[in-house]
Amino acid sequence: MKPTTLLFGTAGTPIASKDRGSLAGVETVHNLGLSCMELEFVRGVRMSPELAKQVGAAAEKNSVVLTAHGPYYINLNSLDKKIIQDSVKRIMDTARIANIAGAYSITFHAAYFMGQDPVKVYERVKGEMKKIVSDLQGEGVKLWIRPETTGKATQLGSLKETIKLSQDVEQVLPCVDFAHLHARTGKLNTYQEFCDVLAELEKGLGRNVLENMHIHMSGIEYSAKGERNHLELEHSDFRYKELMKAFKDYKIKGVVISESPNIEKDALLMKKAYEKY
Repeated sequence: MKPTTLLFGTAGTPIASKDRGSLAGVETVHNLGLSCMELEFVRGVRMSPELAKQVGAAAEKNSVVLTAHGPYYINLNSLDKKIIQDSVKRIMDTARIANIAGAYSITFHAAYFMGQDPVKVYERVKGEMKKIVSDLQGEGVKLWIRPETTGKATQLGSLKETIKLSQDVEQVLPCVDFAHLHARTGKLNTYQEFCDVLAELEKGLGRNVLENMHIHMSGIEYSAKGERNHLELEHSDFRYKELMKAFKDYKIKGVVISESPNIEKDALLMKKAYEKY
């Protein structure tokens, strides 16, 4: 299901749901007045195809757009070939199950630099991504495959890197985590800087990217080395209201997934701020 406007939702089943399963999560998201939910496969892809079909049916019934987050244990630049093979499988498995559920998009943290030349790392990751997309296309899996902007300079995932991957590999667009960009740079926290990010995306990838956004948001604690941990928006320095204004002014479409410690509270907070503009 492709979003036709900008939707707000949660990273996983909302806290308010007594049943922690994804089926109950979809219904709770709808009852809260939200419109999207990310399936959290961060500890492994353990959803069966049968359950994925049920979750997809529940999402369609409740008008909830689904996305999925791949496992944390992904590194397409590992020095160990077995880890690269396992990483590829984890991305493929995430995409397969998400596709069965009718999801719009999947995201993951692509790689660590491991002290290596960033240019060579980029080329290695690009090669793996091309093979992944080609194999998924061969299986008829057509959802968006999205490397995420990451919160530390030791990881591949700057805005420029994710844009370039999207230019170089078909069926790929960035998942833009604005909290990560803020933590990674110590900047990117004003209306003008948010507009600059959206303008850079449009310049690199055309209007299509702004009409197919997959966004992660939370407050964030960070140091000179980047991300430390997520915070609730109102307990952080993040100027989320200015970001919502930039979203409205650029008329973007897609999903905004709250990854804060109180996922639904901040999803609703962002939705309310967005609707004021």
